[in-house]
Amino acid sequence: MTPAPDPSLGFPWIVTDLDGTLVDRDLRIVERSALALRRYQELGGTVVIATGRNEVSAGRYHRELGLTTPMIVYNGARVVDPVSGARLLDLDLGPAWQPLREHLLPVLPEGVGAVAFAGGEAYVLRHAPSLAAYAGRDRIELREDPPERAPTKVMLIADRPGLGALAELTARHCPGARLLQSEDTYLEVLPAGAGKEVALRFLAERAGVPMERIAAIGDNPNDTAMVRAAGLGAAVGDGHKEVRAAADIVVGPCALGAVADLVERVLAGAGR
Repeated sequence: MTPAPDPSLGFPWIVTDLDGTLVDRDLRIVERSALALRRYQELGGTVVIATGRNEVSAGRYHRELGLTTPMIVYNGARVVDPVSGARLLDLDLGPAWQPLREHLLPVLPEGVGAVAFAGGEAYVLRHAPSLAAYAGRDRIELREDPPERAPTKVMLIADRPGLGALAELTARHCPGARLLQSEDTYLEVLPAGAGKEVALRFLAERAGVPMERIAAIGDNPNDTAMVRAAGLGAAVGDGHKEVRAAADIVVGPCALGAVADLVERVLAGAGR
């Protein structure tokens, strides 16, 4: 259950991305940011994680922070209550799945791998050398059998940055899907109605928290709409230029405590 907002805080919710925002390149939560979030919670603030990871991969960070709030996972295609295990929002690719499988996969460029996520499992749709590093980073196991139903999302993983041509190809074959770049080499194919900002609006309305009283922070293009929709949108200093351009404020780099910078800004505004 998401707590009611603390009226003494100007921004009683802070929503944070994980990788490149709260979590550094060594896959650890930046200590300064962790300490700041704990202080924010002690003062009555609510912390929500919004990530492209699934609930298993994101869950370890959620537990490390001592959170009980719902998690926005799969870039907003799913919202999970970790206490009850209930899926508060659960979308899948639906009609976009067949054209993706039958028309896009056979024409993907050399070096591009594809992974489908369905029912909490990850399925290899197309092999590529980049898949091993991806699975290791997110600590997921890749299955070789095909998914039995339309997946929540498909991740296209390139072997080098520069996703423009891949995005154009994917849009041509999957016009009913939403495409998001979550890293320099990751293109995510999501249900048309999915997005971190959509899931955040869903959660905020459910908890009775106005969007203008939510602070959100991210580093990559998949965070841009969420950062723009929040009352206070923050971009990580070493994040993508698109997010920095959309943000109200630009804070320091992830490794130096970008999330802590945002917390300090929020608490200073509340006189804490």
